[in-house]
Amino acid sequence: MKKFLGLALACATTMTAVSQEKWLTFKGKEGPGKGKHIVLVSGDEEYRSEESAPMLAKILSQRHGFDTTVLFAWSEDGTYIDPNNTKGIVGWEKLDSADLMIIGTRMRTLTPGTIEHLGKYLNAGKPVIGYRTATHAFKGGDKIGSIGAGQWGLKILGETWVNHHGGHKRQGARGVIEKGRGKHPVLNSVEDVFGPSDVYGVKHLTDKDTILLRGAVTETLDPSSKIVDGPKNNPMMALAWLHTYTSPDGKTTGRSLCTTMGASVDFLSNDLRRLVVNGSYHLLDLDVPDKADVDFVDPFYPSFYGFWSGQNAKIWKERGLKAEDFGLGKTPTAPAPKGTPKWPFMPVKK
Repeated sequence: MKKFLGLALACATTMTAVSQEKWLTFKGKEGPGKGKHIVLVSGDEEYRSEESAPMLAKILSQRHGFDTTVLFAWSEDGTYIDPNNTKGIVGWEKLDSADLMIIGTRMRTLTPGTIEHLGKYLNAGKPVIGYRTATHAFKGGDKIGSIGAGQWGLKILGETWVNHHGGHKRQGARGVIEKGRGKHPVLNSVEDVFGPSDVYGVKHLTDKDTILLRGAVTETLDPSSKIVDGPKNNPMMALAWLHTYTSPDGKTTGRSLCTTMGASVDFLSNDLRRLVVNGSYHLLDLDVPDKADVDFVDPFYPSFYGFWSGQNAKIWKERGLKAEDFGLGKTPTAPAPKGTPKWPFMPVKK
């Protein structure tokens, strides 16, 4: 349990992130990632990527030397962070200087800025890491070059939205290393992956994709829960894989890493964070550490996943979050959405 929670509260710092309008920029410390720029794109209504993206950006910058930028979805009037606004992501132009994009969005509407800057990024064949709802990151009838909004996951990550294979908010997901992949550098020291988000269905991967982890459906959300017996886990769905995509203009190819885990509470798992950090090194052609440091830079108190909609949607205006609220030395907290199951495995706030 101690390994799973991975509180790692050490090294909380009084430094402040540089807030540039609607995004966060973290200058990388000395490390192997020095000189590389990673842009992390949040913006989903359910899995709290506005919490997980800044946390990952801090680890990548302060532990590994990458310069990182975090983009958020904003309210229509631009005064507060509002993941419910599907057109609200600001700062797509930051991709123009990015070496890697990490994305956790859900069903965003393509805007002219998205089409221009994300299209330019993909046409350069630059790498992508997608987590959880990134398989269905965009929606609508617009296109990025030859790729329709609804084709994003399938074309760039290798998979789109299929279904909830495990019981939503009832069954968890345990990572099982794919046979023969144990020595893949992305899996360096990745041994114990568990998350309370359920296993997604996956059916479109091909022999050209490299499956790294399978997702075993567990009986409950307890991190010590047993794997479900029977056909539910036979075969197990892919949980993390590498994919090669063709650019929207059809002129080049690029590489991506996708995992269907990635609710903010899933990232309490040390080894899920390590998977993303290792993937960042690998996709940037850097030597992957034997055991990457993935300790939290600041305490991390994620909120359980679920929709804040209807009357509850007003919580975003009430919270009035700004980008700088997620800066170094800061840890925003949120109430649990309605319908949250009993899950007593959160870090204890101090």
